[in-house]
Amino acid sequence: MTDIFRDIRLLFALILAHGLMFFTFSDRNVFWYIFSAAMLFLISYAILNEDVEDEEPFWTYILYGILSGILLFAVFWTGYQLMSFIGLPVKESAVKLYRDFSPVNLWHYIIMLLIIIPGEEIFWRGFVQKRLMRFAGLFPSILIASLLYASVSLYAGEMILPLAALIGGLFWGILYAWKRSIPMLIVSHLIFDLFLFLLFPLV
Repeated sequence: MTDIFRDIRLLFALILAHGLMFFTFSDRNVFWYIFSAAMLFLISYAILNEDVEDEEPFWTYILYGILSGILLFAVFWTGYQLMSFIGLPVKESAVKLYRDFSPVNLWHYIIMLLIIIPGEEIFWRGFVQKRLMRFAGLFPSILIASLLYASVSLYAGEMILPLAALIGGLFWGILYAWKRSIPMLIVSHLIFDLFLFLLFPLV
């Protein structure tokens, strides 16, 4: 485990990601511009330092990606309904997040499809988790990578977002460890986001 702290490229990437996400969430008026630039930077860094894995045939990763994206959304929808039912103040937090950071214009959805979703999977699973798996066991690396993925969401100021990111990170982290296919994760993430933001918003 201590070898993790000797991986300078990984440590620099995590510091970089936190710095970029801090500025990304600092002003919602320019959120999509800064987020796009930040993810392009993180994609470039990840690709320069790690190969993008794709160990599944095209139709396999499409099928698994679609089904897993729907499954994850079902988990989120069920969890949101349960938390609302028992009286947790999730609706107010969700409304604020949708208002401040959800895609609104067509170009937001295009950026989300072409940059944000691929960038998050390439960087957090294809780079961060992959490097952690060299030093930690399988499940510790999934957990640590998921916590790191969730940690950059703290700058949004709503605790429901880091919780959601942690759950999503664990789900996609397990999927990555199982199938080793970044394209499959991108499809899964895309389907999940389309359900969450466009087809069946929670609020």
